[in-house]
Amino acid sequence: MTSLNARAALLSLLLFGLLMGIWHLATMSAGTTSSTTSAGAPAMTPEQIEYAKLMGKPVSADGGGSASSVATKSGFPTLAQMGATVVHHLADPFYDKGPNDKGIGLQLVYSLGRVALGYLLAALVAIPLGFAIGMSPLIHRALDPFIQVLKPISPLAWMPLALYTIKDSAASGIFVIFICSVWPMLINTAFGVAGVRKEWLNVARTLEVRPLRRALEVILPAAAPTILTGMRISMGIAWLVIVAAEMLVGGTGIGYFVWNEWNNLSMPNVVFAILVIGLVGMALDGLFARAQKAVTYAD
Repeated sequence: MTSLNARAALLSLLLFGLLMGIWHLATMSAGTTSSTTSAGAPAMTPEQIEYAKLMGKPVSADGGGSASSVATKSGFPTLAQMGATVVHHLADPFYDKGPNDKGIGLQLVYSLGRVALGYLLAALVAIPLGFAIGMSPLIHRALDPFIQVLKPISPLAWMPLALYTIKDSAASGIFVIFICSVWPMLINTAFGVAGVRKEWLNVARTLEVRPLRRALEVILPAAAPTILTGMRISMGIAWLVIVAAEMLVGGTGIGYFVWNEWNNLSMPNVVFAILVIGLVGMALDGLFARAQKAVTYAD
């Protein structure tokens, strides 16, 4: 097993080095061009000229001049630019200089807070209801049509309705996280509860174990791996959806950070935020994977 892990780690490093090499070669010409803009003063596109004027930067008559830095911001970043961007953001990740200028750490706190609240509300609803569905064929048949109709609806499709009824962008984002997190937890909980071995339930009935104690001490431990699987899937969906939701509602959060930096034509910041989103998502998935492993019992 150790040898397999070592070989897998080595292969991952080789793939990472290959990707970095491709990135460097693909952006090398762009980096060379950007380094000579002050001397050559290349012509800017009409969009870049308009952006430079909006930002109050001088633009020469031929479309070059001191606004050449704006032109370089619109290209895909080089590895050197990404390194400088990473150092810049990690040096002070929690600064707050106004509504549109907050550190990446602070933006993550806003996003994780919304995800945690919406996810917790979903768990409080989905897990008890999943238990009821899994333990009662009557409840399962009664609620199954509603689940099958509501489950395929895109979470972002609920956003206009949430904004109209709740009239608060932050609460609407939390509602979207709630609605997208409910279904995997609900379905997996019901499936895990319904799949508990009949022998164990028969023994509990023979011993006249009360229903609540049977649910907590027999059914819950047996169904825990399946429930954690649903919670793990829900967290992945929730983290994916919050980025898109924050792009729509704006204000704060990592999704709004990406959208705001795109509007500023700052591609290094956009790419950095995408990498941060991926790393945070990997960390959250790893936490649930460890929890799932902890409650899985080998026969």
